[in-house]
Amino acid sequence: MIRSLTMTTPKRLRDLIREIRSARTAADERAVVQKECAAIRDSFRDQDNTYKCRNLAKLLYIHMLGYPAHFGQLECLKLVASSKFTDKRIGYLGAMLLLDERQDVHLLVTNSLKNDLNHQTQYIQSLALCTLGTICSVEMSRDLAGEIEKMIKSSNAYIKKKAILCAFCIIRKVPDLMEMFIPATRSLLNEKNHGVLLTAVCLITEMCEKSPDTLHHFRKVVPMLVRILRNLIMAGYSPEHDVFGVSNPFLQVKILRLLRILGKNDTDASETMNDILAQVATNTDTSKNVGHAILYEIVLTIMGIKSEAGLRVLAVNILGRFLLNNDKNIRYVALNTLLRVVQADYNAVQRHRTTIIDCLKDADISIRRRAMELSFALVNAGNIRGMMKELLDFLENCDPEFKADTCSKIVQSTEKYSPNKRWHIDTVMKMLRVAGSYVRDDIVSILIQLIAETSELHNYTVQQLFLLIKDDITQPPLVQVALWCIGEYGEKLISGVCEEDEPVQVSEDEVIDVIEKVLTHNYSTEVSREYALTSLMKLSSRFRIAVGRVKAVIDAYGGSTHVELQQRSVEYSNIFSRYENLRSALLEPMPLIEGSRSKNVLANSESSDLLNEENIPNGEDTAEKAKNINNTESQNILDLLDVVPPSVTPANPAPPPAGGANDLLDLLGDVSNISNPAPPLKAAPAPNLLDDLMGGDTVHNNQMNGNDGPYKLTAFEKNGLKVELTCERDNGQPNVTVINVNSTNSSATTMSEYVFQAAVPKSFQLQLQSPSGSTLPPMNDGAVTQVIKVNNPQKQAIRLRIKVSYKQNGNTVTDIGEVSSFPSTLWQ
Repeated sequence: MIRSLTMTTPKRLRDLIREIRSARTAADERAVVQKECAAIRDSFRDQDNTYKCRNLAKLLYIHMLGYPAHFGQLECLKLVASSKFTDKRIGYLGAMLLLDERQDVHLLVTNSLKNDLNHQTQYIQSLALCTLGTICSVEMSRDLAGEIEKMIKSSNAYIKKKAILCAFCIIRKVPDLMEMFIPATRSLLNEKNHGVLLTAVCLITEMCEKSPDTLHHFRKVVPMLVRILRNLIMAGYSPEHDVFGVSNPFLQVKILRLLRILGKNDTDASETMNDILAQVATNTDTSKNVGHAILYEIVLTIMGIKSEAGLRVLAVNILGRFLLNNDKNIRYVALNTLLRVVQADYNAVQRHRTTIIDCLKDADISIRRRAMELSFALVNAGNIRGMMKELLDFLENCDPEFKADTCSKIVQSTEKYSPNKRWHIDTVMKMLRVAGSYVRDDIVSILIQLIAETSELHNYTVQQLFLLIKDDITQPPLVQVALWCIGEYGEKLISGVCEEDEPVQVSEDEVIDVIEKVLTHNYSTEVSREYALTSLMKLSSRFRIAVGRVKAVIDAYGGSTHVELQQRSVEYSNIFSRYENLRSALLEPMPLIEGSRSKNVLANSESSDLLNEENIPNGEDTAEKAKNINNTESQNILDLLDVVPPSVTPANPAPPPAGGANDLLDLLGDVSNISNPAPPLKAAPAPNLLDDLMGGDTVHNNQMNGNDGPYKLTAFEKNGLKVELTCERDNGQPNVTVINVNSTNSSATTMSEYVFQAAVPKSFQLQLQSPSGSTLPPMNDGAVTQVIKVNNPQKQAIRLRIKVSYKQNGNTVTDIGEVSSFPSTLWQ
């Protein structure tokens, strides 16, 4: 009694807020909060409930600031059980903020909710509905779904709309309860109250997205939705629902979204809504942002259903008008949507090509990026010249982060649509000159392949590239392509003959001067210097006068601190000194690679773009495309492997090589005694090249005592990436070995765009199935799995060449190696 008489009145919420805001430091704020939390705890221990509501309100404010407030959970339940509305309001607010379905005390509130849902006062019913929709668990949803279903049928619109939203939350939590609400939901579309209509449309949309059967059931209400939408746009001014001259835009947008779901892949439903979509699109005021929101939803609905061709053109024209809007957000939305629908109506989007090109000069970087992607999507054989001119201008002035992607897409487009080889070569050379050092390494390889294939333009190409690097050697990709061409076609450079353009008169010493400049210039990269040394070595067989100077330049790098340059210099000098008679044969022009490597790379890039699209047709199509890409790449690796089966021996062995051929074999190691083979030795497991090339250690683990059990080995382990193979025979096909590939990432950053590829010698047959994903999360928090089936009809030792590639921290990493240490039980 004495304590209650002397107890002071607790601080009011506004005073606490003022005191916390006046704290100068975080430490002062914590001190204020800790002191107040202690006072609130003391007040909770007292039996006097006079100020409990005020104290809980202060605790909720403290919780919103991020401080722990779990000790107030039971007090929330006590206030919920109170008969006073003010106490219930704070109690339910506290329950929504402090409780969730993981808390045990969460179950105690169910009984209070059930009582208040049946209360006579609509405001207390409203509190219970809001709380249930916020914190409902699976058990609570099942216990109270019947009460919500009754309240949906209430005549009170205020309670009905809140009950509908509560049913929405319950269905999202427990889809099995959907059937309970379907009978009551269909009749809700006859309501006059816009709040009830809005919540009913939301509930039907959720049901249709959750269940195909429900979607089919609600397709019958399309005429009713069309009627509601027509009444909205034809209704006169209503101050209750008018927003900047548009009648209830929120309800219009929700109805349009539901129509899009109901009309997808359904001809009858789409035909029913065609007229109203055209009516809304033409009657909506576009001077305000609400009109733009409705038109945007109209466009999505038209492109998402089986609409008429005229409607699709109308939708694209709406997006074209958006591109002319001063609001950059609207322009961005238009570009983003056009990018998604360009394949649906290509010609209609082409009409707005000029406006899209203008967006490449926009001040907003996001708009420029979308405009770039859309511009490349619009390139075709008819506009390739004009589009490339605009895109090369964009490449010259764009932000550095755009340049690499732009270069790759220019190469793709020119490869696909170039009108002739001369234009193709000129365009890629201009791209190299404009892009600087932003061209990716794989693009350099593609361009070298392109030039090698265009034999009729070798004179023109090598002379033009020489002139480019003579003036500027600060751009590594351009320098590398030019050096490769000079080394390969040096005799055509100094020939002074060019049918395509005015020939360039160049001496041997001038060419060597430019290459020496690359070797000594501070801006030259190590890779460019490696290209330069190899180019000089090739020129030693193309030139006749300056061979001695070439040898002197190469010898000078025998003591280079760069290991690769030193190794090349020593090996090339060794050819000059010991194998002069073989030099011309070794340095002959390279033959064309069978199959266009550039086309394969472009196919992979296009498939990657397809997989990144938001509207993927279906999982099966995507898997089939990925499988075809993997098979194509595997065949390319197989061509490089080109292994002769060890069991096949020629009937008439060729005589041993003699003379210079033996000298050539000395370059490859001590194999000149091949004519006198040693007695056959007992077969031993072949070494794993990955041990030396990639630092991986092969780990064998026979997981079963039997010889035919699964056999596990680590095929690759480097930079956090670990690839494990689990091998066993196929029970139904004795000649088939099933290899399960499991890839994990133990590094601290994610590996994206991960691709595992494999190839076998031509005597085998390989089937590489689709992977389970393309992203490896860090710290071994997930894996990508893939299945390989190897058919071994000749029962030979299995050899597997693998290639892994991924992107990490913005860098693309690629490694290749061979696995040959498979147990003999897999094929014997």
